[in-house]
Amino acid sequence: MNHRRWKILPPAPSGYLAKMAGFPTPLAQFFYHRGIAELSQIDPFLAADERLCGDPFLLPDMDRAMSRVYQALLRGENMTIYGDFDADGICSTALLIQGLSLLGAKVTPYIPHRLREGHGLTSSALESLYHQGISLVITVDCGTTAISEVASASRLGLDIIITDHHVAASPLPEAYAVVNPQREDSIYPFPRLAGVGVAYKFLEALFRSLGKQKEELKEFLDLVAIGTVADMVPVVDENRYLVKQGLKRLNQTRRLGLLEMMHLAGLRLGSLDTQDISWSLGPRLNAAGRLDHALIGYKLLVTDSPPEAQALAQELEQKNAERQRLTELALAKAKQKLPATIPPILVVGGEDFPAGVVGLVAAKLVDEFYRPAIVLEIGESLSRGSARSIPEFDIIAALMGCQEFLSRLGGHPMAAGFSLPTKNLPLLEQCLKEIATNQLSGIDLQPYLTIETEVPLPLLAGETFAMIKRLAPFGYGNPVPTFLSRQVEVIDCRCVGSKQEHLKLKVRQGNTVWEGIGFDLANLATEVTPYLDLVYNLGVDQWGNQEMLELNILDFASA
Repeated sequence: MNHRRWKILPPAPSGYLAKMAGFPTPLAQFFYHRGIAELSQIDPFLAADERLCGDPFLLPDMDRAMSRVYQALLRGENMTIYGDFDADGICSTALLIQGLSLLGAKVTPYIPHRLREGHGLTSSALESLYHQGISLVITVDCGTTAISEVASASRLGLDIIITDHHVAASPLPEAYAVVNPQREDSIYPFPRLAGVGVAYKFLEALFRSLGKQKEELKEFLDLVAIGTVADMVPVVDENRYLVKQGLKRLNQTRRLGLLEMMHLAGLRLGSLDTQDISWSLGPRLNAAGRLDHALIGYKLLVTDSPPEAQALAQELEQKNAERQRLTELALAKAKQKLPATIPPILVVGGEDFPAGVVGLVAAKLVDEFYRPAIVLEIGESLSRGSARSIPEFDIIAALMGCQEFLSRLGGHPMAAGFSLPTKNLPLLEQCLKEIATNQLSGIDLQPYLTIETEVPLPLLAGETFAMIKRLAPFGYGNPVPTFLSRQVEVIDCRCVGSKQEHLKLKVRQGNTVWEGIGFDLANLATEVTPYLDLVYNLGVDQWGNQEMLELNILDFASA
């Protein structure tokens, strides 16, 4: 790990602090940085309750979609839920299958194979479903860009309802309904739902239409939390409600597959948070679709057989370990291909880059070099790419600017996937480099830490941590608050961990002494001086049955 730039956010204006006089200054600062302008917004934000939720019938085409599903239920039609192969898509598929089954629907799942079929709808899969007697396909987490595929299915007489959350460009597919809060004509108050969030609103609308109790829906919120956090959509507005309530359900889950997966991951039911989803549950579910078939993850979520749950969880554990190994190998190859002078956008690839890990490699390149990155699996005639980006560069907009060279495209400002004829690779790379050079010119492309407030250590105490916990759930868009304390005295410094990779500090300021841990910062131990400026989060060190507050050190500099 290396030192990073420090971006200290501006303090809230004095008038704002006066308005928030009933709250401690650090908490008022956090409200300010999260865009909370009025006192009336604070209680819904902290409570993260249903006041944050939108009416599902404000989503585009929802009325039309409901009438078609209601018709299918009355007629006993065969339906298929067509999902994506990532954690969001897997959770979305499980949610709609189980929700529709409660209503007596005849419904089956279909998730494409990443390596053999690629992302999204394919005409061959839709034609196969039609010949199997399926008359209605409901997509989850995909379909918004599948114009030709939907047209082919419609000619067969197969109705398609799209539920998705990816950027919706014009024209839209001529599906029976396109339920997507990112549509240009959408009036839904919050456009940044995950795919599983849109699926949940779809089910909510259906339950309401049929006079079902909304309480029955809440058993699916564990799936909504996993898919929302794993897909890295902002944990703000309605997503705060979905994740907070979903975590409550997840910590009480009776899903046998999840319980087995948690056991193998060393997680404790009752204390799961968004980090456990981001670092443990999400990657394991994603591993299924990266290396094999995502139906393994789907089956794990819905099984009621203890032996099957155990076997599936063990299989995912092994695939996750293999995924980690392949990612590290591919990352090493990718870094070898980078030029000596790092360009504003990184584009690397090869025939030996596994399609299932190119997105992970791109993310690691972004973390290390702070550049948007594209990693490609290059085939003889067709290549597939995965992109990750930085806040200063909208990667999906950039790719749309080069769309003439692409076969398929989907994604968000920070992440995207696409395929293209291999012969177009040089043209795509040139197009992207021109866009990145123009947009990133003059920007200091160095990773930075965002610091919310500067505070002396003696002001931090147990009540401060309790106050910060009220801002949870944390995630993209609502990060864990980061503090800066200056002129902190170091009274002990040592390296710890199985490989001595972590830096352990004991520090003092005034009459206050704190323990701190800097994960993977041991290589900076020689730079520790008697007095430091520390950047950190507040965390909890669990030792046996005891818990003690500690500093999670992110960076430091000589005072």
